[in-house]
Amino acid sequence: MPCVRIDRHEDHIWGRPVVNGLRLPDEFRQRIEDIDAGRVQPPAARHAATVVVLRDHPEHGLQAFLLRRVSSMAFAPGAYVFPGGSVDPRDADPVAWAGPSPAEWGRAFAADEALARELVCAAVRETFEESLVLLAGPTGESVVGDTRGEDWEADRQALLDRSLSFREFLDRRGLVLRSDLMRPWAHWITPAIETKRYDTRFFVAAIPAGQRARDVSTEADRVAWVKPAEAAARARAGEWAMLPPTLATLTELSRFEKVADVLAAPRRIVVQEPRGEIIDGEPYLVLPEEATHDYAQG
Repeated sequence: MPCVRIDRHEDHIWGRPVVNGLRLPDEFRQRIEDIDAGRVQPPAARHAATVVVLRDHPEHGLQAFLLRRVSSMAFAPGAYVFPGGSVDPRDADPVAWAGPSPAEWGRAFAADEALARELVCAAVRETFEESLVLLAGPTGESVVGDTRGEDWEADRQALLDRSLSFREFLDRRGLVLRSDLMRPWAHWITPAIETKRYDTRFFVAAIPAGQRARDVSTEADRVAWVKPAEAAARARAGEWAMLPPTLATLTELSRFEKVADVLAAPRRIVVQEPRGEIIDGEPYLVLPEEATHDYAQG
């Protein structure tokens, strides 16, 4: 998804201000035209999961955990994102499970039971890989404590290089996946104009008591615990590069004061897929109407 900063210019189309169009770099013009004309077929979107890890800070209130992707990444280099990534084929392996069933998650995300299982496992696995936050415990009513240490790091590296599957990781440590620690939040699909595309479900979760998020990951060079409103303001000011789904999610979260409020909030999951358009000869990323208010407000 194009990583663009907010365009503050007073552009107008058809006599009214553009509220959900983001001006894209000129190199997108030809790709938009080629896709519209059928000369280029967009790649299929890979299923992915991302988790907005939250905490209540005694002084600053509700905060979200963000990572800045390293500049060498092929997708969204330099962007601030939530932990997450693509579904691994082995995420389909059955694991010890507590909380809402795959079928229940499937109903929340309009996915079949098999895909829902993969998404939940990918969400927990990727969050551990990128932040050391682990939503699992010895039983369905407990959660692991501090995950820092050489043994945990060795497992994290093994998950990263795929020499260890998520099921093997949980089995080795006698852990149960805690799907009840997460809530469904959103569903975004990378626009067709991108050469790498993801079909991503967003989850929210509180960092378990006793755990600490890792300072950096293989794909990130900076991390931050930040109030959602502050992070959104930095993106709008052009200080932080941010993808539209990230900014829209942070804007939504800025309305809440505590993690418990976020987890208790009712959600209606609507698929959001921005699209590339040529408007008055210029390339734009047009956001879905459902997401326009949350992205552009402020």
